[in-house]
Amino acid sequence: MARNIITGIDVGTNFVKVVIADTRLSGERGSPKPIGAGVAESRGLRHGYVTNVRDVSESIRRAVKAAEDKAGVKIKKAFVAVGGIGLGSVVVSSAIMTSRADAEISEMDLAKLHDQSEKDIPAAAIANRRIIHEVPLQWKIDGSVALGSVLGSTGNKIEQKTLFITCLEHHVTDLIAAVNEAGIEVEDVMAAPVVAGFVTMTKAQKVAGCILANIGAETVSVAVFENNMPTSLEVFPIGSTDITNDIALGLKVPLEEAEQIKIGAITGSTFPRKKLEEIIAARLSDIFELIETHLRKIGRNGLLPAGIVITGGGSGLNSLDTMAKVALKLPSRIGSIGAADGKSSFKDSTWAVAYGLCIWGVHADEGPEIDASTEFLKKGFRALRRWFKQFLP
Repeated sequence: MARNIITGIDVGTNFVKVVIADTRLSGERGSPKPIGAGVAESRGLRHGYVTNVRDVSESIRRAVKAAEDKAGVKIKKAFVAVGGIGLGSVVVSSAIMTSRADAEISEMDLAKLHDQSEKDIPAAAIANRRIIHEVPLQWKIDGSVALGSVLGSTGNKIEQKTLFITCLEHHVTDLIAAVNEAGIEVEDVMAAPVVAGFVTMTKAQKVAGCILANIGAETVSVAVFENNMPTSLEVFPIGSTDITNDIALGLKVPLEEAEQIKIGAITGSTFPRKKLEEIIAARLSDIFELIETHLRKIGRNGLLPAGIVITGGGSGLNSLDTMAKVALKLPSRIGSIGAADGKSSFKDSTWAVAYGLCIWGVHADEGPEIDASTEFLKKGFRALRRWFKQFLP
């Protein structure tokens, strides 16, 4: 596989989506141009996590084959998104005293602070989990906020607030095993809710403060951004399939017909329109209540100027953005892949994660070497240089 080819694999509960992009055909802002995309029905997943490695592997294999046929290339490596209810996040504040006699902050101090931050993660928040991203949100030197790099600054005490994004260890292990069984080497793994923000939100929105809500088949994942950095992540075990089930029960129709009604493929007088709207509104109200509760928990409810951006397979419901605006008291819009660079290569935002992985992969060579083995899982993922390349101004 040529070095200029980058592949992103998004393993969702309903579909596996694969995007192959070519960095030689990148646009003005460095976004690689997609040259092939493939999709296959997912099997062996529940609420975003793997229940049958062999079935998931076969789904990946079919989606990869479809993308390869369109791109005219054979891929051997890929960047993979991890999602599902196994994802979570925790914010930790830690502090150490600087070690040098002249109080200059050294590399050794930063390494010590990093280790202390991991030690300060509550036991309940890290049990059976692995860190997949750690994002320094804020530094303080002797109690004063420090902007930019603190290396070389002078102070007796240095504090750091860090966002740790974690995932249940066996979820990550099973996902990588499924990708490997499909004949693909995993180059890196990233949290799906965060990577979707690369292509559905502008830098201005992420600096001002916004929340990305991805409504999938069986999960709703949210990522909050401020100062161009992710500051919180949460996944809820509810999704658009629940709306389909509610329609089937409420209108007494088969699941297949309920799905068609939900997406607007079946219209007319065969069912009471008002009742349908009430059914959908009730379930969406549950979803927005969960999001509002999370924002209240982190103290950001009603305080995100750029509002909420809604993506995922469930984002196509009528008047969804209006309902979100009323429920959350925030500006609301349906996300599109062209939001970040003014261009769009796909019809809808359901491809955001797969394509966002390709953008992440553009800077792969700038990060440390990645080992996708079991030992790698024990050590965790810490491609920090690549992380800052994506988010910092």
